Amino acid sequence: MKSYQLSYETELNEAQYQAVTLHDGPILVIAGAGTGKTRTLTYRVAHLIEDGVPPEKILLLTFTRKAAEEMLSRASKLLDHRCSQVTGGTFHSFANRILRRYAPRIQFNHGFSIMDTTDVQSMINTIRNEWHLNTRERHFPNKATIASIISKSINKNKSILEILESEHAHFSHEATTLIKLQHAYQQKKRAQFAMDYDDLLVYLRDLLKLQKDVRDFLSNQYLYIMVDEYQDTNIIQSEIVRLLASQHQNVMVVGDDAQSIYAFRGAHYKNILNFPKHFPGTTVIKLEENYRSRQPILSMTNAMLQQADEGFSKNLYSKQEKGTLPKMIILPDEDTQSRFVVEMITKFSKKNKIKLQDMAVLFRNAFHSNHLEIALKNQGIDYVKYGGLKILDKLHVKDFLSLLRIMVYPYDELSWRRIFLMMKNVGAKTAEKITQHIIDEQIGFQGLFTFKTRSKYSAQLDQLKNMLESIDQYIHDLPAIAQLVLNYYQPILERTVDNAPQRMAELRNIAEMMQRYEELDHYLTDMALEPPNTLVDDETELDNADKSFLTLSTIHSAKGLEWRVVFIIWALDGRFPTIHALNSPESLEEELRLMYVATTRAKERLFITCPTNVYDRALDGFLDTPSSFIQNLPKALIKWHYIDE
Repeated sequence: MKSYQLSYETELNEAQYQAVTLHDGPILVIAGAGTGKTRTLTYRVAHLIEDGVPPEKILLLTFTRKAAEEMLSRASKLLDHRCSQVTGGTFHSFANRILRRYAPRIQFNHGFSIMDTTDVQSMINTIRNEWHLNTRERHFPNKATIASIISKSINKNKSILEILESEHAHFSHEATTLIKLQHAYQQKKRAQFAMDYDDLLVYLRDLLKLQKDVRDFLSNQYLYIMVDEYQDTNIIQSEIVRLLASQHQNVMVVGDDAQSIYAFRGAHYKNILNFPKHFPGTTVIKLEENYRSRQPILSMTNAMLQQADEGFSKNLYSKQEKGTLPKMIILPDEDTQSRFVVEMITKFSKKNKIKLQDMAVLFRNAFHSNHLEIALKNQGIDYVKYGGLKILDKLHVKDFLSLLRIMVYPYDELSWRRIFLMMKNVGAKTAEKITQHIIDEQIGFQGLFTFKTRSKYSAQLDQLKNMLESIDQYIHDLPAIAQLVLNYYQPILERTVDNAPQRMAELRNIAEMMQRYEELDHYLTDMALEPPNTLVDDETELDNADKSFLTLSTIHSAKGLEWRVVFIIWALDGRFPTIHALNSPESLEEELRLMYVATTRAKERLFITCPTNVYDRALDGFLDTPSSFIQNLPKALIKWHYIDE
């Protein structure tokens, strides 16, 4: 019998041990919330290597780079450095790596650029304006809506018309124009050797499907494939997994159908339900022992899941059997809800000595916390908020990255146009004219020297040229490059915004991240594929601060996290679940899963609040019914409280 360095049987429970030690063939691990999914994947990496599988033959696909790094780092500490040699990362980063290797096969060059959401919308808006689709009379969809329609069409494998009919029926008559616009958008990206996020997946799928030699090589390269959070994969990602496993079927996917909450991104929760059909002979393993929450919380969440129409049955249990029943708090209005939450947080903090960082307030939509934030500020309670505006959507961050991008992607129209529009007296037409000149000249930023400028902006172009020439001398010294760009951009920022010092501080945090990199293109690729969640690098500032911060978070941003005390606010029919979901069985199922994710973040105490007598402008009526997800629970599993004022 083989001898192992790690004692797997004693370190893992029975279900985890089976998932870790069963190597060959397709395996589906249904991992309920808090059941040690990360631990299972970590030990499986170590066990495969101890069993003699070369690290380079293992592929670990996750939904964040941080998750992959954490798992492989843990595995390395458990076993040895070989675990760090496993290929791990997101679907998009893996696609980026493979497509750069095989770029000529898909008629791209190896140095293609990656467009983020704002870049996509900017390019679409350029086409929209060129086609004069932005007239008031026509009321054509805006750039964000168009980008969303195109992306959903790709990720959901549906036609533009189908997406319009199901989600934007009032634009159905524009289907023909939108299809033409999508085609023009694809051509424009190709002309600039650029890909958006969806392209990375589509081109990888097509490469694997159409180039048999590449498919066979990669399938034999990665003999053991593991996929985390499989319930969040879209149709294309599921197809990529099947193509990569074509030579061996050694695929283990881990996930929880009850935590599939990203349909708006194109996630297809039926991928996990259909896995046994896609891979005949699948072994199904359920992880049900919960290491996070006390049993009263789990008993409530188990009952909540029974409201779902479909899914794998599971019954979470904990050895922490004693605890306080979850509470449903009915309040007369939003103001009372905010005061209640603030009072409870203050009580737990002062009387129970629970740190702010061990508590969280979760909500369905980012704006749901607006009133509460004012109440917290009035009481001097420090908090950090997750969800809402993404970092790369901030204009000053986009400006900073554009100045870097042109050094790596010298014919990036979007970045050049953005840079010229930062200058005084330069309008859209002039920005377009200079940009087109640089692209036509095909000599990179040196094209600035050959552009015949008018006196009113020639000095600014000289400043830009000088800065870019300086960068060219420090191309492998990323901290020096960052400082040069910050020096150039600071006067522009001070001229255009009121809170320049705050925004410069944010940019310095972004710039400090460059110190980890040796190549500028690697930094830009990671910023496009895996931007940080906050402008605080890896939250180190929060972790090291003397102050403790309460967490405010959308439920989508809270997935995978946990706190001792959790408040879920706005559990009101029409808010959570949303008005739209109340009229759509499929959307209502996703809202139920979202509530399940929220409730399973709590370790010890769970409060769900419902303000009533709430006026809804769209309905021109009042909302006063507590969330149906909570109403339908057995009364013995949750304690109801009514607060009059």
